[in-house]
Amino acid sequence: MAKTYPALETAEQEDGTYSSTIVEKQIEDIPDGKVLIRVEYSSLNYKDALSAKGNKGVTRNYPHTPGIDAAGTVEVSSSSLWKSGDQVLVTGFDLGMNTNGGFGQYIVVPESWIIKLPEGLTAKEAMIYGTAGFTAGLSVQALLRNGITPEKGTVAVSGSTGGVGSVAVAILAKLGFQVTAISSKEEAIPFLKSLGAAEIISRQDFEDKSGKALLKPHFSAAIDTVGGNILATLIKSLHYEGVATTCGMVGGGELNTTVFPFILKGIQLIGIDSVEIPLEKRIPVWKNLGTDWKPQQLNDLAKIISLEELPEYIDRIHSGKMQGRAVVKL
Repeated sequence: MAKTYPALETAEQEDGTYSSTIVEKQIEDIPDGKVLIRVEYSSLNYKDALSAKGNKGVTRNYPHTPGIDAAGTVEVSSSSLWKSGDQVLVTGFDLGMNTNGGFGQYIVVPESWIIKLPEGLTAKEAMIYGTAGFTAGLSVQALLRNGITPEKGTVAVSGSTGGVGSVAVAILAKLGFQVTAISSKEEAIPFLKSLGAAEIISRQDFEDKSGKALLKPHFSAAIDTVGGNILATLIKSLHYEGVATTCGMVGGGELNTTVFPFILKGIQLIGIDSVEIPLEKRIPVWKNLGTDWKPQQLNDLAKIISLEELPEYIDRIHSGKMQGRAVVKL
């Protein structure tokens, strides 16, 4: 085993800006209960892009290696739960936030953060999903658990070209749902249709600015990845006993709506957390992602990139030009 390994490291510069470079890092000692994993693949998420730009709400101390996702092989373990050679993945918890993450060839994590690589998924496929795909899976699970079926009507997905949105569209289509994809990117229409979207609506045409408490119902359910007024519009556009999930806030953290959709139409709004959710609730979702929910076009959702290409793709996320997923091959 090598004593050093390559990693993308973000550091603060003298002028207060942050930049990321490829460095050689030392492999850490393995404390009790910790596991050393050789990372084969990671993936790029919005939170990684924030960390790589010095967002102190995500990462407090720098220099730092982002990467909230990792899949690979256990190299050394001081835990009785894991042994050398185990194929595993880690998403969420503190990985890549204040613990060095998957944008390095090795990570050291607590035993309780790790799950076995699910049957039906390679390490690369697990990272095509990554936290974004896992979040999409949690969102789909929430709809199914609350009685949403294809027979109930169309499901809307906002931010549909992003990581969570694109995987959600593909899973829903695989399960037989009619999906309306909401996107601000006209050039992404062929991509969304290839995922199974039956209808694409531009964000500009969809977003309601009338201030009305209720709108004409169009959807049985919605998976929202944007927040702000898009989420408010979706809530007002649901059928009776509709269900909406929320997991993102790129459109704003405020939700300006009324109680009327909830008390007159029995609407449910469900928050999705993919960071601190316990392991026992993660495993069934990952099992479904490797079996019944796995889209045929899963590999078409991602572009495989190198560590050296990562800064370019981080900039794409910040400029809103990212489509689908970027998977980092270590």
